[in-house]
Amino acid sequence: MCTYHGGVLVVSQEFRVVLSLFRHRDYRHLFTAQLVALFGTGLTTVALGLLAYDLAGADAGAVLGTALAIKMVTYVTVAPLAGAYADRVPRRVMLVCLDLVRALVVLALPFVDQVWQIYALIVVLQSASAAFTPTFQAVLPDILPDERDYTRALSASQLASTMESLLSPVLAAAVLTLVSFHWLFTGTSVGFLTSAALVLTTRIPDAVRSHRGGVWDRTLAGARIYAATPRLRGVMGLNLVVAAVGSVVMVNTVNYVRDALGRGQADVALLLAANGVGTMLVALLLPRVLDRVRERTVTLTGAAVLLAGIAGAIGLSTVDGGSWFAALAVWATVGLGTGLVLTPVGRVLRRSSASADRPAVFAAQFSLSHACWLLAYPIAGWLATEAGFSTTWIVLAGLGLLGAVVAVRAWPRADHDVLEHTHDDTTDPAHLTDAIQVDDGLWQHRHEYVIDREHDRWPTATR
Repeated sequence: MCTYHGGVLVVSQEFRVVLSLFRHRDYRHLFTAQLVALFGTGLTTVALGLLAYDLAGADAGAVLGTALAIKMVTYVTVAPLAGAYADRVPRRVMLVCLDLVRALVVLALPFVDQVWQIYALIVVLQSASAAFTPTFQAVLPDILPDERDYTRALSASQLASTMESLLSPVLAAAVLTLVSFHWLFTGTSVGFLTSAALVLTTRIPDAVRSHRGGVWDRTLAGARIYAATPRLRGVMGLNLVVAAVGSVVMVNTVNYVRDALGRGQADVALLLAANGVGTMLVALLLPRVLDRVRERTVTLTGAAVLLAGIAGAIGLSTVDGGSWFAALAVWATVGLGTGLVLTPVGRVLRRSSASADRPAVFAAQFSLSHACWLLAYPIAGWLATEAGFSTTWIVLAGLGLLGAVVAVRAWPRADHDVLEHTHDDTTDPAHLTDAIQVDDGLWQHRHEYVIDREHDRWPTATR
């Protein structure tokens, strides 16, 4: 981000602070691996669309829609299962192997000649991604224990994701002017192999082994911690807001620009870019804000901005011919709100989980957030086709408002990390060394509180 001061453009302090993270070797390698893999995934998305058209012709849209549905269902179901095994194998080995699986699958895609083969390979590819992403996210708090550094790493990750969505289509278009789309798969495979090599050269501590024994118990651990932690229930509501409003951008932008505004393909990219720029601006500015403002305030502000954005979209949908500049403002507003909600979530997950449960909690967030997208995508796509933009966006606004209400009610204003609470005699005595006995068989103490082996529910009376 740049600011204008005294007639001279200077690099903002926020951007310089984010860049300072790259002096940390392990983080630098992991971030580069993430960036390369993200761009590889973006190229695969473009190439997959062209492959679907090559195989299915006029039915390519149905093929792609089914592939995206398979992707979301895989994300929702596989991520918690992967989280159950994240502490059972060395994380570096796990990440490298998953990158290798993705590289091999992408290399196989150009050779398919049946639509069902696309679906089968998508299941394998997205299963690997569903295991890779939350495992990778859970690594960052361990290699960046300082909260200020971790916050800036979250901003950098948000920047990387947004840059990929903006630049991958441009990069793909440039490549396609020189070679066949099949070479995009080769480029993607090289990207995953590069990511694997970078992860291999990174010092990644193994996850703390969970005390939970059974696979089913470990698989559901993240969801149970979510359900028992008030602020995480609030995050679940925020996931719904992001998905409901974000689906307008992800699903309806093309048709809105071409059909309602009567503009060309280049303007589709410009409107999506406006949304991405809004997210990137927030990602750059937010670390300094989070040094002073609690995550609840920031994320709920983001939810309000998202609801304002979709309200603006509903207003635009009632205007004949629409307004291009108003659409740019609305899409940028949605981007701002998205950045405000998503960037701080990693901090909330970290302070809401013990180190042994962190992989499961990150996996649960990955799964539950994609479940919200799985709900919102069909509404945005199918209802818009049948009922038009106004009706669809009103329904999605209602869904987003529901998520915001859940977030406000579930996430308490007085959200303290250190809570006073009681234990009975069944608690491990080693955990009660600083506790005082307040009644027969009842002990009381205070410390940073998370749901774990000794704390299976949130205390009802705290101070």
